[in-house]
This record gives sequence, structure tokens and C-alpha cells, in this order.
Amino acid sequence: YGSGICKFHIFCDIFSIPEAEHLPASFLLLHSFALWAASDPTLPELGISGTSYLSAVQAWHITQGWPAPLDDSHLKCINWSLHGLENLGVCCHHPPHPPITIVMLSALKALLTLSDPFNTCIWAMSTCAFFWMMHFGKVSVVSHAAFNPSCHLTRGNAFFGTDLKGSPYACLDLPTAKTAKPGETQSVFLNKQGSLCPLAALHNMAMVTPASASDPLFSWSDSSGLPHPMVKTHAMEHINSILSAWGWGNHFGHSFHISGASFFLAKRVDPEIIHIAGHWKSLAYQVYI
Repeated sequence: YGSGICKFHIFCDIFSIPEAEHLPASFLLLHSFALWAASDPTLPELGISGTSYLSAVQAWHITQGWPAPLDDSHLKCINWSLHGLENLGVCCHHPPHPPITIVMLSALKALLTLSDPFNTCIWAMSTCAFFWMMHFGKVSVVSHAAFNPSCHLTRGNAFFGTDLKGSPYACLDLPTAKTAKPGETQSVFLNKQGSLCPLAALHNMAMVTPASASDPLFSWSDSSGLPHPMVKTHAMEHINSILSAWGWGNHFGHSFHISGASFFLAKRVDPEIIHIAGHWKSLAYQVYI
């Protein structure tokens, strides 16, 4: 019982779930908790299942004077999702990637010099990957020589505009995408996000590192002003050095994608919209949210 409640509170802390939503917990929250818990590789070793944790949370609600938060139809739906994850081979094979939180993004921004071309590019990549729910590989290259305008984002792939309500947005046309048909372009849209705004980050990068339409979208300039694509390993080394100094670890390559999904779920965005916007081909993304 105690370990189940502890696990639930850890989940809520990691994904910044407001305390008022812990009790009573909604079906959506408990569904996500069950999928997250099922990905813990230590569960089989301890003889614990994700449903055991749910039973503990159910009992906790009752002892606190609340009705059980899950009925038979809810449990059937959760069990179906858990079986689906097992069939996909997602459950318990390896620990989930650690999340990037809003607090961590804020710390990253505070420690990057946003007048420096290299730092400015890293910040634009980070905030766009998070709010895009994109793999970091979509905003970086494996090497300078690997950049290909037909495969990677260029400055010409970025468009800025305002919607019918007058709110600004950015549209980025992906030349290639895992979920797109050959030759098909997929577009992603970004909107304003307060102090961590990806639109502001893109505008600042364009000002600090001017480049032509055929140059990499996420690029930095050397001392001679020549733009270069950002290499993934170089960016991750810099990001990890900052986050590890704060005691947050250093394995965040996949985390921007999955943590953006968790952020929007906490904002009560429909999971199906997250599924589509994050360009997932399967339900595996639910492990992380």
C-alpha cells in the first residue's frame, strides 16, 4: 500500500501535477500513471505490477473518504492499454528517459548566453524540441557534412504569421518525417509560451546568426560569420553539462520529445492530439505520460 502511494506522488512530482488533482485523481491521470509505472524495469524483480499500484491508489481514496476513482470500465480500459504496451514490447525493458521539466528549461535558459551564436542555437533547439514534441535529431545533425536541405530543416522551412485571433505562431515544414509518406511534407506549429517562448528563441537566433534560406534552420556562426549546422553530440554535451551541474543527470537526448508530451497532458490536452502532434506511430508514447 505505502509503496503504491509513494510511487503515485513521485509520478505527480515528476510531471508537475497540481496537488489539488491528486485527490480525487481523474481517470486520465491514473491511466497515465499506470502506463508510466508499467515501464519501471524493477517491477518484475520486486514482484509488483502496475495494477498493484493502482489498487493502492484506489484504497487510498477510500480511506480518505472519497469514492473509488476507477470503475470497472476504467480498469478494463487501463488493462487493455497495459496489454497493448506488453505486445509492443515497451514495458519494463529499460528505464524511461528522464524528463525535462519547465524548471530545468528555465535553468538552462538562465545559464545560456543568448547573445552568443552557439548558445542561442542550443536554446532555440531546446525550446522548439520541447514544445514541438520532437526528437532532438529533428533539430540537429550527426555531423557538419551530414546536413542535407532535402532532409533537414532550413531557414526557408520556417514561416511566421498570426491566426484568426491575432495570436502569433510559427510553422515549420519538415522535409522528412518518420510518420510521413515518401515525398510528403509534415508541418508543425508553435505558439507563444511565456518566458520560454520558442517563437522568441527562433527570432533571437535569426538575429544573432543571420543566414540564407538554404542554410540550416538551427545553426550557429563562427568568428568569420559562416553559419554551421548544430551537431547533436555537441549540443547534448553542452546541455548535459549544465543540467548535471544542477544534479539532474546527463541523459536527456530523448527527453525533450517525451517531456513536451507530458507538459501538454498536464495542460489537459487530449492524448490523441498529443499522439498526432508528436508524430508517434504507436501508443508507446503513453509510457512517458
